[in-house]
Amino acid sequence: MVPAIHFGVLLLPDFQLLDAAGPIDYINTHSNGYLKRVPFAESMADKAPVIEWHFISTDLTPMQPASGPAQVPTNTYDDCPELDYIIIPGPDPTAPLPEGCASFLQKRFADPRLKALLMVCTGSLAAAQTGILDGRQVCSNKYVLRGLAGVGMLDGLKKVKWIGDKRWHVDGKVWSSAGVTSGIDLAAEFARQHFNAEIVKLAKELAEYEPNPAHPDPFGWMLEGVKLD
Repeated sequence: MVPAIHFGVLLLPDFQLLDAAGPIDYINTHSNGYLKRVPFAESMADKAPVIEWHFISTDLTPMQPASGPAQVPTNTYDDCPELDYIIIPGPDPTAPLPEGCASFLQKRFADPRLKALLMVCTGSLAAAQTGILDGRQVCSNKYVLRGLAGVGMLDGLKKVKWIGDKRWHVDGKVWSSAGVTSGIDLAAEFARQHFNAEIVKLAKELAEYEPNPAHPDPFGWMLEGVKLD
């Protein structure tokens, strides 16, 4: 059996539920535990990794997303175990990070044991507050980028090389996607690069989903003429 993989999901106030649920569910369909329960797919389970999920917040108080039920954290910044990957679903892009969050992200991102940081929608704007994205090419929600640029609120984050015409992008260990549903495309690309090809094909069939490429981006027009740097 493939060794276990540990994913952390950072729960920030008012995060977009689909930003988290889409990538979590799509990635998890490639796991040993999921495939064991899929009719006619049991024989493929041994080719799939065990995936452990950790939901991280300031404390264990249920976190309310922008819609849907409150999500219950399993770990705090202080007791979170070693992680292979962190997913950041998008919160209110103008809100400051909770106390302790910036140092948690800075410490984990600098740790060579963390293989990648996956950010969905405004999750990249949240992470950018910590400085860990400086010098990186990064996608984010285009509507929000346009709005922030228009009122000068992007000025403090211009060490990040914001991308205006891609649905998702990979820059080293920084994986980022544009608005909401593009997080599923990011997850699909992650799966393509990391999981068994037969299982990747099966996951697409189970989801009846054909992932979108990074480019061309049908929403790229939203940032035409907008100065992002």
